[in-house]
Amino acid sequence: MGMMGLGLICLVISFIAEPEQIAGAGVHQRFWSNFLHNSTFFTGMAFMITFILAAFITAYSGWHVTFKRIWEGFSLFLIPGLVLMALLGVGVFAHFHHLYHWSDPEAVATDEVLKGKSSFLNAGWYLFGSIIIVGLWAFFANKLRQLSIEEDERGAEVANFGIHRQMRKYAALFLPIAAFMGPAMIWQWIMSVDAHWYSTLFAWYCMASWFLAACSLTILLLIYLKSLGYYENVTREHLHDLGKYMFAFSIFWTYCWFSQYMLIWYGNIGEETIYFKERVSSYAVLFYGNLVINFVLPFLILMRNTTKRRYGTLIFTSILVFLGHWWDFFYMIKPGTFITAQEIAHQGVEGGHEAIGEHGAGFVAGFTIPGLLELGILIGFLGGFIYFVFTRLEKAALTPVNDPYLEESLHHEVQAYE
Repeated sequence: MGMMGLGLICLVISFIAEPEQIAGAGVHQRFWSNFLHNSTFFTGMAFMITFILAAFITAYSGWHVTFKRIWEGFSLFLIPGLVLMALLGVGVFAHFHHLYHWSDPEAVATDEVLKGKSSFLNAGWYLFGSIIIVGLWAFFANKLRQLSIEEDERGAEVANFGIHRQMRKYAALFLPIAAFMGPAMIWQWIMSVDAHWYSTLFAWYCMASWFLAACSLTILLLIYLKSLGYYENVTREHLHDLGKYMFAFSIFWTYCWFSQYMLIWYGNIGEETIYFKERVSSYAVLFYGNLVINFVLPFLILMRNTTKRRYGTLIFTSILVFLGHWWDFFYMIKPGTFITAQEIAHQGVEGGHEAIGEHGAGFVAGFTIPGLLELGILIGFLGGFIYFVFTRLEKAALTPVNDPYLEESLHHEVQAYE
């Protein structure tokens, strides 16, 4: 509750404390960009964990069963996530905010690129698409949770996998829905902040970032709950595997980062390179810091097998990875929203995007790098997320006693070389 209170105070202050470079725009861009940043970050974590749970169920995986209630709690955050994204959608529809250049009808009328994308980038698609698609995700997350609890309550049907077969059907149905609709929402919520830019790798890059944040938070919560006497059946073997996922997906995230950057740099096409040129020239700390925090440090720390079995190292690396991928979404969202606010504040400037870009030089509170207000808002959203997850944990046994793969998870062992 204290974390949520701090976050709310910082969110209110950010509504008032607009940087002087865009104060004339009167659009409260620091507040709305922070709201978009954290809403998409935590909603995306819930989406990715739902996807991972569905993939594990479909693949007959059992190692995670002892702690899957935590992931079920994560996945159910799609319900408050639906509310958060609906609020942003209403904001686009009613022009409460100006996060997206494409939401301005006058800009679309005079811009051939925006006009060409207007069938997808429009207020109706944003609002109703978000409600329908996130609502569909939440339905599947809730259905998998209900069936999981039903297994506990109706143990007689577990022997013939009756309920688990139902779970497999819903999980298998969700996977293609998530694979197609997840990228569509990422393009609309995040990539369209820079509406003239596009990348075919962007969605997979974002999804990897969401999963890494969720994986690191899972490790932190498990170690915390174990310290209170819960989850005695979760051993170093399970944490070792979570550490391996964190290590492997940090490399996969870097593969996506490098492939996206290298191909665009090599192609040297103006409408593609502007995204990276803006960030390298005006946001160098964000650009290079992103790579150091999210690849170099996790890679060097987690490379040794033993570091993935030590609580101290796992806690440190998990905090680093969680903050690093929150930083990653800050890097994706903030520069584009700042340019949009500048375009409103400097309507008389000629030369469009390039002329406005010159105003981006120098330090801008809450946009160049995360400030204290941004960290406070993160703490608030994190407090809300954890509070929601813990309330879900209260409503069912922490260990799913009738899951048919529970024994596999209880006897899970990873061969480690000390």
